[in-house]
Amino acid sequence: MGNAATGVLRGAGLHPWEAEADAQGIFGLVAAAILAPSPHNTQPWRFSTGPDWLLVYADDARVMPTVDPYRRERTIALGAAIENAVVAAPAKGLVPTVTLLPEGPESALMARIEVRPAHVELTPLAEAIPNRRTNRGPYRPDAVAPELLAELGDAGDITASVRWVVEAGARQALGELLVDAAQAVADDDAMSRDGYSWFRPTEAAIDAHRDGLTLDGQGLAAPVRAAAKLVPSLASRSMADAAWVKQTKNVHTKTAAAYGVVLVDDPAARADQLAGGRLAQRVHLTATTMDLALHHMNQITERIDRDRAAGRPSGIAERLAQILGADAGRALCVFRVGWPSRPGKASPRRAAHQVVAHEA
Repeated sequence: MGNAATGVLRGAGLHPWEAEADAQGIFGLVAAAILAPSPHNTQPWRFSTGPDWLLVYADDARVMPTVDPYRRERTIALGAAIENAVVAAPAKGLVPTVTLLPEGPESALMARIEVRPAHVELTPLAEAIPNRRTNRGPYRPDAVAPELLAELGDAGDITASVRWVVEAGARQALGELLVDAAQAVADDDAMSRDGYSWFRPTEAAIDAHRDGLTLDGQGLAAPVRAAAKLVPSLASRSMADAAWVKQTKNVHTKTAAAYGVVLVDDPAARADQLAGGRLAQRVHLTATTMDLALHHMNQITERIDRDRAAGRPSGIAERLAQILGADAGRALCVFRVGWPSRPGKASPRRAAHQVVAHEA
């Protein structure tokens, strides 16, 4: 498989990254929306379109029952998809008006986006949509300047904010918590099975599903990645879990220049989850325009939700509160940023026509 930095993307599951630029009108918004990140690349969205509107739905078939018991991560991903559509609209000659949860928080309908025609307006964020990557590889030791972090965290009209964790002691404490949370997820048999079901170890599996986690997307060095592809039959859930924990300890947390924590009023509220997802995606697109790398790290909130669903106290939540203080109760999701040592790889996507339920 290739990526944008090396020329044409190869494999049917990667074609949507190239198709977005040429897709116009309402269908162009769908083509942009599907390039949003999602937990384990589950792509938990479906759409309905009309001549001047787009409906964004949650796909109840694409869930992880133990990893995401309250659908927090799924809703964040849907917020990111909505933000992609909104950001792409001017480049498609459209002005969007967004209504979140038009049928209430219990409905699968996440947003209605109505559009009217306008002059085409190309923006850096819109141009970043097909170039954005989740970069799980090592980052260089250079710090990210405070003014860049401030620009990254500019929420604009979105009702969410970003708290940056940059001080060495707090960054180390959060990194250690991320490692311990990853180990806790790996040690939880149900969570481990839940996550591994989305692993696509071969080209055939990628082409068949066009979703999930791939070896190319794990940020591994080229020789390691090549060796893993030679013997995909030897891959196992325990090996994948061990590799993830090792990467979290030795690469992800060791090379993070800073962590961002998206804060909302109520992390359990659907509207706040959508707003936080929109902001997280805006941060990621802005980082792309700056050539910064970004990597969502969900294990802390996954373990907090898992403990809550099991009705037990959460040591992970207690440790997060020690790091963030009162902001811990507003923490929706965590990510790391930094200057990449190597480019991130594109992950597979279902084509836009595969996720449109019907056209009116």
